[in-house]
Amino acid sequence: MTDAVLRLQDVTLQLMGNAGPVEILHDIDLEVARGETLSLIGPSGSGKSSLLMVMGGLERATSGRVEALGHDLTAMDEDALATLRRDHMGVVFQSFHLIPTMTALENVATPLELAGMSDAFDRARAELDAMGLGKRTDHYPAQMSGGEQQRVALARAAARRPEILLADEPTGNLDGQTGDAIIDLLFGLSERHGATLVLVTHAPSLASRCDRTVRLTDGRLDRGGLRGAAE
Repeated sequence: MTDAVLRLQDVTLQLMGNAGPVEILHDIDLEVARGETLSLIGPSGSGKSSLLMVMGGLERATSGRVEALGHDLTAMDEDALATLRRDHMGVVFQSFHLIPTMTALENVATPLELAGMSDAFDRARAELDAMGLGKRTDHYPAQMSGGEQQRVALARAAARRPEILLADEPTGNLDGQTGDAIIDLLFGLSERHGATLVLVTHAPSLASRCDRTVRLTDGRLDRGGLRGAAE
C-alpha cells in the first residue's frame, strides 16, 4: 500500500492485569492509506479499541513500530504525542467527553484557543453549523440530547482539519436512527476534509461502508480482511 499515513510493524501490546501481564495485541502488521476509510471489527475483547488507541498514541506499544504521518510514535515522549494528536488527529469515542461546565461552542473552541489559533471561535462556530447545531452553540451538554452531544464531539474532532480520524464505537450510546445520522456526519466529515478514517464497530452494515475491513480475533489480525464487506 502506498502513501500510508498509518503503519504498524510487528506491534504487540501487553498490559498488566490482576493476575499479571496480559497480551492484548500480537504481531500486528497493518498499513492505512491516505484518504482511506478502514473498519476494525471482531468480537468483544478482541483488541479493536486497543489497536485504535495504539494508532493514536494513546496507548504505547510494548514492542514493534507505530508510525503516523511519518512520525515514529514509539520514540516520542508524551508531550510530542499530545502535540501530534492536537495538530493532526481527531478522536471520537463512544462516550462524548464534553466538559459539562462549557457550552457547545466553548467545548469546540477551547482546544483551538489552547493551540494558539486566533480564529478559534469562528472555526468552532462553523463546525457546529456543519453539524446542524448552529442554534445550540450556547447550550451546555446537560441541555442536549446524546446525539447532539456526539455532534459536538464530532465538531471538536473536525475543527483542527485533522488528517487522521479515529472513531471508537461512536454510536454505541445512541439509538439506531440517531446513530445513523452521526455516522453520515462522520463519513461526510472524512470526505469534506480528505481525512483518513479508522472506525471500530460491531455493526456489519457500518463496516461495509468503509473502503476496507479487517477483523481481529484474540488480538491478532485475520489475514485477508474483505474490502467493502464484513461478517
